[in-house]
Amino acid sequence: MPDILTDLRAAVAAATDPTARATALNQLAAELEKQSQYAESLAAAEEAYELAKQTGDQSAEANALRLQGVVSWRQGRHSEALRLFEQSLKLYEELEDCSGIARTAEGTGLVYASLSDYSRALECLTRALALHEEIGNRSGAASVTGNIGSVYRFLSNYSQALECYTRALSLYENLGERSGVASTTGNIGNVYVNLSDYSRALEYYTRALALHEELGERPGVARVTGNLGNVYRFLSDYSRALECFSRALALHEELGQRSGVAVATGNIGSVYFNLSDYSRALEYLTRALALHEEIGDRSSVANTTNNIGSVYFNLSDYNRALEYLTRALALSEGLGDRSGAASVTGNIGSVYASLSEYSRALEYFTRALALHEELGERSNVAAVTGNIGSMYSTLSDYSRALEYFTRALALHNELGGRDGVANITGSIGELYANKEFAEYNPAKAEELLQQAIALNQELGTKQQLYKSHEVLANLYAQENRPEEALQQYKKFHEVYQEVHTEEALKKAIQVEQQRQIAEMEKRIAIEHARAKATEELLHKTLPPSIADRIIAGEQNIADRFDSASVLFADVVGFTPMTARMPASAVLEFMNFIFAHFDSIAAKHGCERIKTIGDGYMAVCGAPVECTDHVERIARMAMEMLEDVAMPASITEHLPKGTEFEIRIGLHTGSITGGVIGVGKLAYDIYGDTVNTASRMESHGEAGKVHVSEEFRNAVGEAFSVVERGEMEVKGKGKMLTYFLEKSR
Repeated sequence: MPDILTDLRAAVAAATDPTARATALNQLAAELEKQSQYAESLAAAEEAYELAKQTGDQSAEANALRLQGVVSWRQGRHSEALRLFEQSLKLYEELEDCSGIARTAEGTGLVYASLSDYSRALECLTRALALHEEIGNRSGAASVTGNIGSVYRFLSNYSQALECYTRALSLYENLGERSGVASTTGNIGNVYVNLSDYSRALEYYTRALALHEELGERPGVARVTGNLGNVYRFLSDYSRALECFSRALALHEELGQRSGVAVATGNIGSVYFNLSDYSRALEYLTRALALHEEIGDRSSVANTTNNIGSVYFNLSDYNRALEYLTRALALSEGLGDRSGAASVTGNIGSVYASLSEYSRALEYFTRALALHEELGERSNVAAVTGNIGSMYSTLSDYSRALEYFTRALALHNELGGRDGVANITGSIGELYANKEFAEYNPAKAEELLQQAIALNQELGTKQQLYKSHEVLANLYAQENRPEEALQQYKKFHEVYQEVHTEEALKKAIQVEQQRQIAEMEKRIAIEHARAKATEELLHKTLPPSIADRIIAGEQNIADRFDSASVLFADVVGFTPMTARMPASAVLEFMNFIFAHFDSIAAKHGCERIKTIGDGYMAVCGAPVECTDHVERIARMAMEMLEDVAMPASITEHLPKGTEFEIRIGLHTGSITGGVIGVGKLAYDIYGDTVNTASRMESHGEAGKVHVSEEFRNAVGEAFSVVERGEMEVKGKGKMLTYFLEKSR
C-alpha cells in the first residue's frame, strides 16, 4: 500500500498543468481515504477542487466534492457530508455522468443509514444500484447490494439482508475483489449474530478478520475485532470480549473514527453490565451516549439509552430505568427499528413486574410479543410468551396462564430450546398442582414435574431443578404422601445448597475475572500511553508524513525525489559573536533563531532537515512532493533575511554593535531521502544537490541568497536575480552563480 501512495504522490508532483494535477490529487485523495488517512485525503481533495474550479473542469470538481463528502461521512460529520454530496450530484447530473451519479447516490444513502433514516437510505441506494447495473459496473453493483443488505439488517429484515449479502459476496468473488469479500463476509457474520447463531458468526468473523489483516485494512480489522467482542460477550466470555473491545477502541482512536470509538466504548460498558459492575457500566455507556448524540447516530443513541435503562433496573432504581427505557422506546419507534422497540418494550414490562404493577407489565409484554412475532424472532416470542403466562399465573388467571404456557412450550420444542422446555414444563406442572386452578390435577402435575426434574438434571439447570423439587414436595404434602414429600424436600434443600454454593463460587470467579480485566486494562492503558508518547516524539523529531509512515508500520523508508530544492543557512560570525556569551545565552540565542526559521519553513511548506552548530538545512519538495518547491524555498530564503527582533535576554549578552546576518545557499535537483538509525531515528537527505546547496552557502556573502545556475533557470521570472559570474567552487569546479533578490 505504501507503494501505491508513493506512485500517486509522484503522479501529483509530475503533473505539469492544473487539470492533470487536479485529476492526480483526486486519485491520491481516494487512496488515502481507503487507508484511513482522512486529514491528508481531505487536503488533497480540497486542493483538487480549487484547481478544478480555476480551470473549469467540472468532472474533477464533482469528484473532489464527492471525495470530501466521503471523508466527512467517515469522520461522522454527516450534515457536511450531505451538503458536499448534494453539490457533487448537481455537477454529475449536468455532465450526465451516470457513474458519478451512482457513486454519489450511494454515498448519500450511507449517510442516511448512519443517521438511521432507512427509507431515504434505501431510496438512494436503490437508485445507485440501478445506475451501476445500467452501465455494467459490477463492482459498484456489488458495493451497493451489500449496503442495501446492511439497511435491511438495521431494519431487522434478516432474510432479505442475507440474500443481499450473499449476492454481493458472489459478485466480489467473481471479480476477485478480496477487500469486498472481506467486508461482506463480516456483514454475513453480523446477521448470524442477530439470529443468535454464534458459531456461524464466529466462523464468518474469523474469515473476515484474516482477510482484512492480510490486506492491511486497519478499519476492517477494527470493525471485525469489535464484532468478535460482541460474540464473546454473548457467550459470557467477558475477559476475551473486553480484550477485543479494548483493541478495537484503540484502533478506532488511532484512525480517528468517532463512530467506531463510540460503539467500542458502549460495548465495554455492556461487558461491565454483564459483570454487575454497574458504576463502570454507567461510566462507559454515558460516554458512548454522548459520542453517539454528538455524531447524530440516532439508532445507537436508542440502543445505548436502552442499555442505561437496564443498568438502572438492575440497580432497582425503577424510576430512572423507566425514564431511560421510555426515551429509548420513543427513539426506536421513531426510527422504525421494530426489533429495538420490541426489546425495550419487554424491558419496560419487566420493570412494571418488579413494581408489582402486573396489569401494566402484561400490557407491555403483550406488545413486545406482537412485535417479535411480526419480525419472526421466534426465540424471543417463546421467551415473552412464557413471561405472559407467568403474569397471568400471578394474577390468578390460571386458564389463560395455561394457554400461554402451552404455546410457549410448543415453540421451545420446535426450536430445540431444551432449557425453555424444562422451565415451561415445570411452570405447567405447578399450575396443575395449584388447588385454586379449576383444572387441578395432581397426577398430571406429578407427571409434568417429574419430566421437568429429569430434563433439568440432564441439562444441569439446577435453579429450575430445585424449584421443581419444592413444588413436587408441596404437592405430595397436600396429597397426604408424607414420605415422598420428605424425600422431595430433602432433594430440594440439597440442590438449593449446591446452587447457592455454586453461586458463591461463580461470584468468586467473577471477582477474579474483574481483577484480571483490571490488570489487562492497566496494561492496555500503559501501552496506549507509550504508543501516544512515541507518536508525539516521532512527530517532534521527524517530518509528519515520515512519522505517520513509521507509525503505520513501514520500515526501511528510502525515497528518491527527481526534483526538490535544498537550502543551507549559516549565521555569519557566529563563533566570535558568542565567544564570551554564557552557555545558557548561546543556547537561548540558537533556539530563538532556529524556531524563527522553523516557523518560516512551515509557512512556505518547507521542511527543516537538521541543524549543525549554527548551520541550518531545509528542503522543499521532499518528503512531501510539490511542483512549486523552487518558488516556495526562494520565498522562505528571502523572509529569513528580514530583520529579527531578538529579546533583551539575548541582546544584553551580545557585543555592542553586533549585526545579525546570515548567509544562504540554494540549489535544485534530484535527491534521496530516508530514515537512518535504529534506536535513534533521523530523517536525512543525500545527493549531489545537497552538496551543491552547501557550497552555494559557504561561497556566498552575508545578507544574500546565493543560488546555482540550475536554481536560477528553475525559478524563472518569479524572482529578480543578479549574475555574480563564474567562480571556482570547491569540489565542483567552475560554476556560474547568481544572487537572488526580491520577488517580482
